[in-house]
Amino acid sequence: MTLRPAVASDLLIDGKLVPGSGGTFDIVNPASEEVIGKAADATAADMDSAIAAARNAFDTTDWSRDHALRARCLRQLRDALLAHADELRELTVAEVGCPVFLTHGPQLEGPITDLGYFADLAESHAWTQDLGEATPMGIKNHRELRSEAVGVVGAITPWNFPHQINFAKIGPALAAGCTVVLKPAPDTPWCAALVGKVIAEETDFPPGVINIVTSSDHAVGAQLSSDPRVDIVSFTGSTATGRKVMAAAAESLKKVFLELGGKSAFIVLDDADLGSACAMAAFAVVTHAGQGCAITTRLVVPRAKLADAIKATGDAMAGLAANDPTNPGTICGPLISATQRERVESYIRLAVEEGGTIEVGGGRPADKDKGFYVEPTLISGLDNSARVAQEEIFGPVLVVIAHDGDDDAIRIANDSPYGLSGMVYGTDETRINKVVDGVRTGTMGINGGIWYAADVPFGGYKASGIGREMGVRGFEEYLEIKAVARPV
Repeated sequence: MTLRPAVASDLLIDGKLVPGSGGTFDIVNPASEEVIGKAADATAADMDSAIAAARNAFDTTDWSRDHALRARCLRQLRDALLAHADELRELTVAEVGCPVFLTHGPQLEGPITDLGYFADLAESHAWTQDLGEATPMGIKNHRELRSEAVGVVGAITPWNFPHQINFAKIGPALAAGCTVVLKPAPDTPWCAALVGKVIAEETDFPPGVINIVTSSDHAVGAQLSSDPRVDIVSFTGSTATGRKVMAAAAESLKKVFLELGGKSAFIVLDDADLGSACAMAAFAVVTHAGQGCAITTRLVVPRAKLADAIKATGDAMAGLAANDPTNPGTICGPLISATQRERVESYIRLAVEEGGTIEVGGGRPADKDKGFYVEPTLISGLDNSARVAQEEIFGPVLVVIAHDGDDDAIRIANDSPYGLSGMVYGTDETRINKVVDGVRTGTMGINGGIWYAADVPFGGYKASGIGREMGVRGFEEYLEIKAVARPV
């Protein structure tokens, strides 16, 4: 099959590839600003049909009870997508603007491979747990716990890591026995729609089990939060939108999983190798132009070494210029859209207004007259109360902040509405562990440690969300527990 659509990618509803009732909308390459194709534009009626199909598939078929079928379908999907990896890679780089090197990891191949982990869980999970006998009220009973699928999942995903986030939702949800309606971001519809094409043409997923609805209208996705036929909403995106999802879901008391924003701290202790730490901090914040919720965007360094940290970080960032994402050496590609570029630039202007100093970057690359590029930017001269230190920017912008010892570094890291991720660099294990224990985040790296993997649950504290994605904990988000007792 040829994955590149000539005109538009269809919706996947009830096992069929169908056009959107709203026609099509343009897909723009963020590196060139050119229209590279069109996607199917769904309406509220299309979403209604998709929800109905998912509800029917859950209520009237054996999908939720046939663990072997679910595992087989997920492995079919994994293998089919890997067979199309080169075509998908080209499309992903063009649509997302991500550096090509990332498609060999979390932007494509990693998430596809992870589908196998969830297929394994479908087979290995202890669907029934024997609790033995007890005599409540003098009556002897045998008890057991049964794990059952929650039901219909409404999955709403963003544009920054579309494959990773799409598969982190549909993989465990399908493995658990749920049926799914996926609404991807309008900036990156192909990444989801072309998966729908593979599902329809190269797998044995029964009709209605997985539905994929692309639309330029965010209100179409919002239907998933309010529709009573949907049992759980799994949302990744901004904290502001997450609050709206939660409020809408409250009306029908459906379960909600939220993976939201972050303003994570990169803490450097005074016994760390400053050069290595600063180089890693620079690399992290420019990767994919800083468009990642778990990226560390506050560099918290010892006050006595502040000047040296600024120089080391600035030198590293200067060597990581924004560039064409198709170049194998590119780390920092474009931002996703003109709107996002204006948002990032507004924060850079705000930093100067608040009294900050732009040490490196701060503008658009001089050699780029097309594409939504912003230079990797280092800001100094502000404390942690500044808006650019408190609010998620979602661009290649790093704020360096001085700390006065380990306790102060922990305080600064926790002085944030968010609690998603973090990093600590040092040599003394006792001090490192004190920081790891003290910082209230869902993930922490030590000296460059990478926590991302299929078996590691991901999520945050505070305004960074509710629940966990990936791993066994993420799989269990899509399960209900039923207690069963019989007299003996």
